[in-house]
Amino acid sequence: MKASDLFIKALENEGVEYIFGVPGEENLDFVESLRTSSIRLIVTRHEQVAGFMAATYGRLTGKPGVCLSTLGPGATNFVTAAAYATLGGMPMLMITGQKPILSSKQGHFQIVDIVNLMKPVTKYATQIVSAKTIPARVREAFRVATSERPGAVHLELPEDIAAHDVPDDAHVFPIDTIRRPAAEEKAVARAVEMILSAKRPLILVGAGANRKLVSKALTEFINEIGIPFFTTQMGKGVIDERHPLYLGTAALSSNDYVHCAIEKADLIINVGHDVIEKPPFFMTHGGVKVIHVNYSSAEVDDVYFPQWEVIGDIGNAVWQMKERLKQLLDGTKNQWDMSAFERVKNDMKNHLFERSMEDVFPIIPQRFVSIVREVMPDDGIIALDNGMYKLWFARQYEARGRNTILLDNALATMGAGMPSAMGVRLVYPEKKILAVVGDGGFMMNSQDLETAVREKMHLVVLILNDSGYGMIQWKQHAMGFDNFGLEFGNPDFVKYAESYGAKGYRAESVSHLKELLTHALDTPDVHVIEVAIDYSENERVLTKGLQSKTCTC
Repeated sequence: MKASDLFIKALENEGVEYIFGVPGEENLDFVESLRTSSIRLIVTRHEQVAGFMAATYGRLTGKPGVCLSTLGPGATNFVTAAAYATLGGMPMLMITGQKPILSSKQGHFQIVDIVNLMKPVTKYATQIVSAKTIPARVREAFRVATSERPGAVHLELPEDIAAHDVPDDAHVFPIDTIRRPAAEEKAVARAVEMILSAKRPLILVGAGANRKLVSKALTEFINEIGIPFFTTQMGKGVIDERHPLYLGTAALSSNDYVHCAIEKADLIINVGHDVIEKPPFFMTHGGVKVIHVNYSSAEVDDVYFPQWEVIGDIGNAVWQMKERLKQLLDGTKNQWDMSAFERVKNDMKNHLFERSMEDVFPIIPQRFVSIVREVMPDDGIIALDNGMYKLWFARQYEARGRNTILLDNALATMGAGMPSAMGVRLVYPEKKILAVVGDGGFMMNSQDLETAVREKMHLVVLILNDSGYGMIQWKQHAMGFDNFGLEFGNPDFVKYAESYGAKGYRAESVSHLKELLTHALDTPDVHVIEVAIDYSENERVLTKGLQSKTCTC
């Protein structure tokens, strides 16, 4: 048995279903071993796309997605995807090739120290220098990738090591389920004391709470204890946002309507947020107190320095706090004053739904978000690229379940939206899936429309066309600078989609957009829909409007 056969055997042992990537000559032994395995190879047109797809697979399943590249430029193309997965808490394994390490016939041609390059953006990166260590290295990579906080790991398989013979009786390692440590009882007790002594407590739901059992425990906590909650961008959907105690999403770091509630709170129970995600609010000395509930201790920052920490399995910690609170309250109603939060919720509702039903064209962001919500079922999944629309979706899109809105507020990279939707399609072949992308982000990885067509995916890609980098233009204008350096031209997106074998459409009105979306979501194929968007609302609503708002609470 070749070492590459043993590698594939170890991956099969881990339950790997797919490998995404662009092979090269340095991993042809690996590819040959893969050819006869149960694992399906999905060839992409760019390594970055393979990485984004693998990360999304990991995000949705909790099992590391796996991607493959050759050495040198193939491997360096993984760096952005590695950072995307590690900062976003998504388990992913990258496998890269390398020239022979026991002898060399090509000098330093294409050789880059990929292992050391990957170390800053991964949890674990190593070169396999002996075939017999493959099972241990694979098991360790999967263990590290999935341990909290999940992220990217990297294994480099040199060409000559892959071709080595190993004994036929070489074994892989069994997969043991490891229970996470539970929060310490005294830490829970002190947190409960702080909650009971607070006058206006709030719950913040962050990305770390996006686990099935945590979502269940948090929903029960809020239902039974009655504390209102808000979310970070990556915490959207952990609890159904139709819940009467949902206040909103902190899409901005300050000065939004939800920050009226934050300013009135005297305690925030932070469940699953850490400083890797863009801050949902800024802590100040003498301001609101914060309880940090997470798998690991808080990383202290100028804008985040919690006064108490409950460290351990989040779901268990939330359950412990709920049970202790129920026992101490003993059926009586705590004297928390939630009236201010109710007024914030009403103000937020009036603000968010302003102009959301206006059929002006080019379409405005509020109407665009409302149409997407109208056409998507409760369990439908939207995958957002990064652009101005992400803020509008974070503020206005009502997420009705966990992982029904996928966005990145950690690395916040462009180019990940469509690949992410492609990864979703493989995990959920029966669901309605929509990629929402800007014209800038779409063109960064648009070549993999061919992959979606070749794989016969049912994929809908909605392109918002403003012929520029809209978010940066908004910031540029808000800072008083002249328009410069942020505009570009675009191809004819309809013909561009058709050239790949996809269906291309251009929305001519708001009603036409809704009609196209409904058709595309119901009809198997790869569909690309272009719509012109008017971002003048950015300044009216998010700059001038929020600056002049009044907190009625």
